[in-house]
Amino acid sequence: MMAQQNGSRPMDATQAALKGLMPTDLSGKVMLVTGATDGIGKVTALELARRGATVVGVGRNPEKCAAVEKEIRALAVNPAVEFIVADLSSQRDIHAVAETFKRNHRRLDVLVNNAGGIFYKRAESVDGIEMTWALNHMAYFLLTDLLLDVLKASAPSRIVSVSSGAHSFGKINFADLEHRNQVVGWRTYGQSKLANILFAKELAQRLEGTGVTSNALHPGFVASRFGRSGESVMTTLVGWMQGMTAITPEQGAQTTLYLATSPEVEGVTGLYFVKCKPVTPSAAAQDMEAARRLWQVSEGMVGLAQRV
Repeated sequence: MMAQQNGSRPMDATQAALKGLMPTDLSGKVMLVTGATDGIGKVTALELARRGATVVGVGRNPEKCAAVEKEIRALAVNPAVEFIVADLSSQRDIHAVAETFKRNHRRLDVLVNNAGGIFYKRAESVDGIEMTWALNHMAYFLLTDLLLDVLKASAPSRIVSVSSGAHSFGKINFADLEHRNQVVGWRTYGQSKLANILFAKELAQRLEGTGVTSNALHPGFVASRFGRSGESVMTTLVGWMQGMTAITPEQGAQTTLYLATSPEVEGVTGLYFVKCKPVTPSAAAQDMEAARRLWQVSEGMVGLAQRV
């Protein structure tokens, strides 16, 4: 558990690492973080709340949401923390998140698309979409679209999409986006993370002139529960690798927090960041023709007319 920054009390390692990366006062800002009950999402929500932001987290487990909400409020000494319970692989739940948020808040300064996962066995969402694609890409796409009106009205505002270095081995297979004819796993995950970058880049172009920025990032290989659900050789391997080489969630959240809050990236859009620096992603992640095609296909999968 992280030490609370208070008066003359010395900063813990997390606070020291974040010093200079983000403003110390975010009072008046409203920020929504998906996947905020664990890992880098939880750290992101906590650090935003520590600085006075109103933080809305999204998680799928009601008990865990309640516990983390209480924990963050106490650690941040900030009562303006709330959670919305939703399964973001469900389009109905995504609509409910947007509706609940708009009912309770008039502005949104930062949207952090963070929730994601990897599935080693084929599964489909309630909408009949392969789970990796539904959660890792379609949730980003749909939730962002549903909140764009409030983001535009709150400009300057930011959209931060957590991708992964795994995008480098991803390929957008338009003939089989849901890998119905392929084995799911890391290749499926890589495709979804590539989609995150293409989405962020295309969104940046569509939002030009609105005051809303869109960037993607790789958080690093983080020691968390990610990739470790269930029992299989792969979950055991991921756990071993995390124990040997992974960084902490506090370290992994730094680039997210930087993009969400730093004055250094005010107005910066359409880029991919690693360790708080813009870097060039894979060639596939720079294919804007594929980005536009992916956008059109995604609209069809969620039943949206072109609006951005």
